[in-house]
Amino acid sequence: MTLSPLDDYPIHQAPEVMRHVATSDRNFYDRYYFNVHACSDELMMIIGIGQYPNLGVMDAFAVVRRGPVHKVVRASRELGDDRMDTTVGPFRVEVVEGLKRLRVVLDETEHGLSFDLAWEGSVPATLEPPHYLRWQERVVFDSRRLAQTGRWTGTITVDGETIEVTPDHWWGSRDRSWGIRPVGEPEPPGIQVKNAGTFYWLYAPMQFEDHAIFCIVQEDEKGRRLLEEATRVWPDREPEYLGRPEYRPEYKEGTREVVTATLRFAPPGGEPFEVRATPILPVHLMVGTGYGLEPDWKHGMYQGPELKVEGVAYDTRKPDDAARMWGMVDAVGRYEYLDGAQPTAAATGYGLFEYWALGPHPSFPE
Repeated sequence: MTLSPLDDYPIHQAPEVMRHVATSDRNFYDRYYFNVHACSDELMMIIGIGQYPNLGVMDAFAVVRRGPVHKVVRASRELGDDRMDTTVGPFRVEVVEGLKRLRVVLDETEHGLSFDLAWEGSVPATLEPPHYLRWQERVVFDSRRLAQTGRWTGTITVDGETIEVTPDHWWGSRDRSWGIRPVGEPEPPGIQVKNAGTFYWLYAPMQFEDHAIFCIVQEDEKGRRLLEEATRVWPDREPEYLGRPEYRPEYKEGTREVVTATLRFAPPGGEPFEVRATPILPVHLMVGTGYGLEPDWKHGMYQGPELKVEGVAYDTRKPDDAARMWGMVDAVGRYEYLDGAQPTAAATGYGLFEYWALGPHPSFPE
C-alpha cells in the first residue's frame, strides 16, 4: 500500500489510502467528459479523460468531426500512485476553480489534432440522479454524475489549421462521472451471452442564452423507465423540476437514426411545454475512442508499461469508413421551444443530443 499527496488532505471516505477506492469491482472508473461545438454543423469535438483505479490504468481521447472527417487521438498509461496527476502523455486537464472553470489541453502530436481550451460554466454544476442497473444478476451500472453547460475560449488546430474559439460562438457541456460501468478487457460473458439486452437512451443537456435544461431518458425492452431527469437550471435561482420527460423521436426510414425529436415536459403546478430537438452534426462516440467497438482499445484496457499514443482517422465519404459509424451518437443538437413556451426571449438553444436505440423496445415493433 502506497501513500500519495492526496492522503495529506482530510477527504478520506474509507479506511484506505486515497488512491484506492472503497469497492474491489474491477469496473470502477472516474472520468471527465467535455464536448465543444460552434452552435452549428461546423465542428464538434468530444474529449474524455478517465482513471480506472482497480485496473491500474489512465487513458484519454479526443474525437473531432469536421465535415466528413472523423479524427481521433488517444493515449494510455499506467495509473501510478498519484491520482492527482491528470496528464496522459499530451493530454491534461486542470481544475482552475472547482465546479466553475477548467482547462483542457492536447499538445501537438503527429496525429493532426491539438487544442488549448478554457471552460467556464454558464450555470451551476448539477448533480444527476444515481444510475443503477442490474442485468442478469450483474450490477452493470452504479454511478453518479455532475453535469454543466458552459462556454469555451482558446484554440483548436486540425490538420495545421488553427481555429479561434470564443465564448460568444463556442458552447458545450461537460460531466464528471464516477462509479461502476463496463470497462477494461472483455470478461467471459457467462449468463450474459443469453441476451445482449436493450439500451434505449437519450441524454440532452441543452443550453439557451440564460439557462439550461438537463434531460435524461432510459427505458428497458418493455418501455419501463430505468432513469429519468428533467431540470431547468438558471445561473442565479433555484433549479426547476420539470416533471416526467417524454421523448418522441422520429427516425430516418429503415434505420434508428434520429431525424428530429419532441421532448415534452410537465412541471408540477406549471404549464406543460415542448422542445423540438434536431441533430445537426453527428459524432459516433464509440468509433476509435475506447467506448467499446475496437477490441484492441477500450477504456481502462492495459496497453503496456510505456505511454502509448495513437491516432486514427476516417472519411465518411468512403463506404468502408461510413460503415464503421455505428453505436452511440453524440450530436450537436438544435433545441427550439414550441408555441412560445420559452421562459425568456431566447427560443432557440444548442447542446448535446446523445442517443442510442439498441435492442428490442416497444417503439420498434417486430
